[in-house]
Amino acid sequence: MTDERVERIIQNIERVIIGKRDVIELAMVALLAEGHILLEDVPGLGKTLLAKSIARSLGCTFQRIQFTPDLLPSDVTGISFYNQKQQEFEFRPGPILSQIVLADEINRATPRTQSALLEAMAEGRVTVDGVTHELAPPFLVVATQNPIDHEGTFPLPEAQLDRFLMRFSIGYPSAEDELKMLEILEREHPVNRVQPVVSAEELVAAQQAVREVYVDPVIKQYIVSIVSATRHHPDIYLGASPRGSLGLVNTARALSALEGRDYVLPDDVQALLEPVLAHRLVPSAKPRLRGETPHSILQSIVAQVPVPVEEDWRGGPAE
Repeated sequence: MTDERVERIIQNIERVIIGKRDVIELAMVALLAEGHILLEDVPGLGKTLLAKSIARSLGCTFQRIQFTPDLLPSDVTGISFYNQKQQEFEFRPGPILSQIVLADEINRATPRTQSALLEAMAEGRVTVDGVTHELAPPFLVVATQNPIDHEGTFPLPEAQLDRFLMRFSIGYPSAEDELKMLEILEREHPVNRVQPVVSAEELVAAQQAVREVYVDPVIKQYIVSIVSATRHHPDIYLGASPRGSLGLVNTARALSALEGRDYVLPDDVQALLEPVLAHRLVPSAKPRLRGETPHSILQSIVAQVPVPVEEDWRGGPAE
């Protein structure tokens, strides 16, 4: 079962990221749904460790790209150069041609360099000098940005934000978890002991199994109603795109599989609204001045859209 394979990954990562099972589960939902993650948090809370732990748990190739203002698109995608010895052009792959990629402080690079990720994130391939290079599955981009320090940064454009399936934060650990962390780190960093527990092939099989999770037409209509409401809400200047609807369907399927079900519940959709939709919304100017946030606006939308009752939907396709 998909949940058994993913449970092994979660338990493995919990040895490194202490007391954050809910965050790890969100990362697994994105991974199963074949999407990408934007981690928005202050420094030192384990964003890099989460990406490394996922890669090591799967035995996947891992690359970290430190985004800076002088980073060029070719530093991300790779370059074609002329090999004088062989007398032919050769392609030197960039770090994006890995399975798990950490885009660290992505908003410190220029929009031109940020856009070098778009094709890889949307289509799973990279084109350099007219030649297309396919990316080996599973492919996951984990990008980070600091929500506090904006000096010398370039805000992610809406097209880039829309490519991220989910955005969430890790948050500070509890006092008890932080104490446990200090005790563990006295000996050796736990990430050094992380070993693969699921192969990349097993994960790809789990991703394919997630696509078979049943979503009733009534649940799909519920998702479309919520997303459509974001486009007509008076406090929202720019609502979610159809990619937001697709993201909700895919992540709801993944969450259901993670919990051992083969069908989606309305609760699955509601649990994923903020990480999937909030970063796709642009509030209008006046609501921002009033302190309204995408989170509070989403809550008001959910309160207005009728929730499907159990009599209206089935727990699986009709026989």
